[in-house]
Amino acid sequence: MSLLETGLVAMRDRKRLADIAGVVMRFGLGDMLARIGLAGLLPASGGEGEGGIAAAPERLRLALEALGPTFVKLGQILSTRGDLLPPDWTGELEKLQSQVPPQPWAAIAAQVEADLGGPVEAVFAQFERQALAAGSIAQVHRATLRDGTPVVVKIRRDGLRPLVDADLRLLAHVAGLAEAQWPDLARYRPREILRHLGLAMAEELDLAAEARHCEAIAENLAGLSFVRIPRIHGQWSGERLLVQDYVDGIAPNDRAALAQAGRDGRLLAQRGARAFLQMALVDGLFHADPHPGNLRALPGDAIAFLDFGMVGRLGGRRREQLLAFVAAIVSRDGERVAAMLVEWSGPGDIDLAALEAACDAFVARHGQPPLRLGEAVQDFVTLSRQHGLALPPDLALLFKALITADGVMRGLDPAFDAIAVAGPIVRGELERRFGPAELAGRGKRLALELAEIAGGLPGLLRLLSLRLRQGRLSAEIELKGLDRIGGDIRWAATRVAVAIVTAAFALGIAPRLMDFGPVLLGVPLPLWLALGIIAAGIAWLMKPRR
Repeated sequence: MSLLETGLVAMRDRKRLADIAGVVMRFGLGDMLARIGLAGLLPASGGEGEGGIAAAPERLRLALEALGPTFVKLGQILSTRGDLLPPDWTGELEKLQSQVPPQPWAAIAAQVEADLGGPVEAVFAQFERQALAAGSIAQVHRATLRDGTPVVVKIRRDGLRPLVDADLRLLAHVAGLAEAQWPDLARYRPREILRHLGLAMAEELDLAAEARHCEAIAENLAGLSFVRIPRIHGQWSGERLLVQDYVDGIAPNDRAALAQAGRDGRLLAQRGARAFLQMALVDGLFHADPHPGNLRALPGDAIAFLDFGMVGRLGGRRREQLLAFVAAIVSRDGERVAAMLVEWSGPGDIDLAALEAACDAFVARHGQPPLRLGEAVQDFVTLSRQHGLALPPDLALLFKALITADGVMRGLDPAFDAIAVAGPIVRGELERRFGPAELAGRGKRLALELAEIAGGLPGLLRLLSLRLRQGRLSAEIELKGLDRIGGDIRWAATRVAVAIVTAAFALGIAPRLMDFGPVLLGVPLPLWLALGIIAAGIAWLMKPRR
């Protein structure tokens, strides 16, 4: 990106940029902007400020909190990226707090009444003007509906969208600069992280999206009688206002209250894990922040999930990969774990032998019960970072949620074994996805695709035959990344050259042989011979080096 582009961005959002630069200087983080070419945007002078004596991770966390909701959310996303950042940085970012003083009722009353379509008293028999809790995006109030139902009312702060939009524009530009200045950062996909941030902020600003998440997960978990999801009152909910049932329960980290109420910690842990793993592995829509504040233990050892502002999504293909990943750990198949990691991280310079050795050690440590899920995931994320492999954002979010959930379940039951809970789910999903009925369905879909391809095959063969008769068929081979092959360049080039010569020979003699020999399946035998030579050359080229 050019200096002109940077200047234009700075002019458009200069007020917000000045605020950011001030906070950056105040916490002694000016060198970070200087490294990505933004030194000119900083004040001409300034010391370390109030963060000067703190370690860099703590100063970053304090700065993000001071910068508001977009930067807090960015820090929360980065706290899930143990594959990118070392533990001292992710550990500090996990402490990010978005609690801020609530807006006074007088400042938000008009907005609330506009969203309700009338005075508060027309909907609620009782409404507490003092906020129960407040964050950088919304605040929560207790209330009671006219029919006596206790509810909580979540109210979005006013004036957030322009601020968030400016933050996202600036951060997207910084991500582009970072990729341009540090090519090695490209494999960590900073622009993809910013895209994920933009989606996350869009959903957090839209309380109607949170309502949809809550209702979708409630429907998905309807078959689990021991799970409670707050009911949404849609007639009074929208983008800026969310009304849902109040859930009165015990936080899972309040051991004294759990013991006094006679709750069964072991059963609560099993049920909580069962629900979370179904969300992730079966449904593909999961609660992404299952910390103790978002869980409640209820009578009958039921468990409630609260606050669906942050959710994760996994597609069908990703869920199949995760099922295979869990199966590989349990079967202690380090090679398969390494293959999954390479597939997730994408192309790059990888010492495959070292990676497979590390994965063998990983499954040897975690492949037998009891599985300490949080430790296993943390070790896997660390392994990824040590080998320079970046995980996709959806997996990074899931792994962070798994670590958090495992910590909660282990607090309820120190002997908690994730395999005992995950095993039946994994087996059931594998049977469902790869059982006779599903495979038959996939076979039918594949047959339809093959039939469609086969329909065009005669025309393709006729065209190929014509080109061979006319001697006009050419072969084009593109080689990428030879500069990374190192000591194998000469070997690889030799094999490529031999394959090209083989293909050229076959293509060269084919026109001369077209008028001779028998016909097989409507294609002259010499053409089959030529194609066979090409296939043999390609197979030899692709054969691993011994």
